[in-house]
Parts: sequence; structure tokens; C-alpha cells
Amino acid sequence: MTKRLDADDPCPARDGFAMPAEWAAHARTWMCWPCRIETWGGPEGLLRAKQAVARVARAISSFEPVIIAVRPLDAAEAKLATSGKTEIFEVALDDSWARDSGPTFVTAPDGAKGAVQWEFNAWGNKYHPWTDDAQFASRVARQCDVRLFQAPLVCEGGALHSDGEGTLITTEQCLLNANRNPHLDRQQVEERLALFTGARRVIWLGEGYSDEETDGHVDNIACFVAPGRVLIGVPSSRSHPDFAPVMEAIRRLAETRDADGRRIEIIELEQPQRQGTDWRGRLLQASYINFYLPNGGVVMPAFDDPHDEKARTVLADCFPDRDILQIDALDIVEGGGGIHCITQQEPA
Repeated sequence: MTKRLDADDPCPARDGFAMPAEWAAHARTWMCWPCRIETWGGPEGLLRAKQAVARVARAISSFEPVIIAVRPLDAAEAKLATSGKTEIFEVALDDSWARDSGPTFVTAPDGAKGAVQWEFNAWGNKYHPWTDDAQFASRVARQCDVRLFQAPLVCEGGALHSDGEGTLITTEQCLLNANRNPHLDRQQVEERLALFTGARRVIWLGEGYSDEETDGHVDNIACFVAPGRVLIGVPSSRSHPDFAPVMEAIRRLAETRDADGRRIEIIELEQPQRQGTDWRGRLLQASYINFYLPNGGVVMPAFDDPHDEKARTVLADCFPDRDILQIDALDIVEGGGGIHCITQQEPA
């Protein structure tokens, strides 16, 4: 049960903190070493996931420092797999999605950093246990020696995207879901988002996405690439179950304005041509939107798909001053997320 929010509770917005954009300078990237066999369908899937996470970690380490949170018994394995290019943070973990269970970092004008610990319930009670993941953000905040804010809202980092200037995008399917915050209405959720991210405007995308694992995390659907510019993944076929929800998202974006009154420029990115299934038999949630922005770079997914190069070209146009590394991400997507989902940026 989410605790009540009292008028005198500490929160980032009241103390001058706000969530920066992902393209702002980073101090480092946080990741987690895969550990829950159930997520990957068995030992072989878990091994492939570890290899894929190590590839991503090594790629990011060419741009900025990387810290991998890892269960103590797996520390040597993670260090070897990443060729010693990452720092190892030994800590209790239930799962491996740093974006979702890790802290959402916030910054103040004087350079101070804070960390938001959202309430975490394993994506609507989908996995057990989750007690260590529910404390992971707090443990990272202590390790970083930054101020911790406890947010009275069930939320995951992958449910949010910020332009760094007061505008947030999210989906109704996730944050208004009965498995997250059944006792809160949309206005109450918005109030909590505003207080704990500094957002002045929340843009809501809708429902109906086929992503059952995260209930429509926005980081697989759409993201800011600059203030006033949103990149959105468009299914390559009208028969794709996400085609109608994406068209509705485009309509909403076209009809709204950001926190500073700007119209949203919409950039459409065609999603993978092939529609595979994961180990569960569900539609594979492969999305080019699920990329990460380390300092000076773009680490984006490849899916051995005819559209891989087209997607690379679109992202190169969006980020002309960044080097692009494209990493095979199919083994990560098998677990229900992508490159953005396994990373969490700590601002400089």
C-alpha cells in the first residue's frame, strides 16, 4: 500500500531538484548483473543474457564509467565478462533491470544530486521475491552519498521520459494500472510525478500496448531526443497489435504542448520488420526506441533485422554529434526489456 503524501514531506521539487534529460552529462552508468533464472526461461537464457549485458557494459565503458551491481557470489564472473572495464558493486539483488529498480536521479541548480526511490512491486506483482530490488535505489543512493527521496508512488524508471525542462511523458497503461496505484486517480499520480521529478507538464500516452511484462513502459514506445522533439516507434505493419495504440499516441502528441508551450515535433522511427516471439511465446518486444545515451554516444539495439540500418540512420540524424554503437540486443529483449532498461544514468 502506497503511503500517503503529506504537505511537509520532503520531495525534490520543493527543495529545488528536478529530473535532468538523459542527454545531459553523466558521472557514470549503473547496471545490474542478470540473476533471476525465471526472467530468461532457464540457465541457457540467463547465460546469453549475461553475455549480452557484458557487451553493452563494455560498449558504454568506452564513453563513461560503468558500475555493475552484482550479487556477491557472481562478482568474479561479472568482472571477467566485462574484461575489467567496469566497477563492481556487491549488493543483494532479485533481478537485473537497473532502469526500473534503480534510483531516478535528480539535480539542483547548485550541482547537488538526489535520488528518488519509487515504490517497487516487480511490475505489478509479476515476480517474487522483490524485497531486495525494492531497496536497491536506496542502497545506490547511499553508495553515491546523495540525498534520498522516498516517493509514495509505485513506479519504475522505464515508465518515465523527461526533456530536462519540465515535461514528462508516460503511459496510462502503466501508471494508472490497477496493479500499480489502484487507490490513486490520474491527478494524484500527476501530483506525485511533479513533486518527485520537478515536472510541470505530464503528457499521457494511452493504453492497449502488447507489452505484458511492463504494462507499456514508455521507454519502449517514445522518448525525447531534444526539448520539443519526440521520437516514436511505429510498427512496420498495420496488423501489428501496437499499431493502433501508436497512432493514438501520435495524435495525442500532435495535439499537446510541452511545459514551455512548444508544439511537439514528432519523428517516426519504423520498428523491426520481423515479428518474433520470446521464450514464453509472447510477441517479442523489440524496439529501436530502447536505446541509451552515454556521454558523447548512442548505444542502440540491433535485431538482425532489415530495418536495423534504417534505425541507425534515424538516430544518427537525431544525434549528429554522437558516436553510435549498435549492439545485438535480442538476448536482452528475451527477458522483457532492452538496452535502456538495463541502464540508469547518474548525472554529473
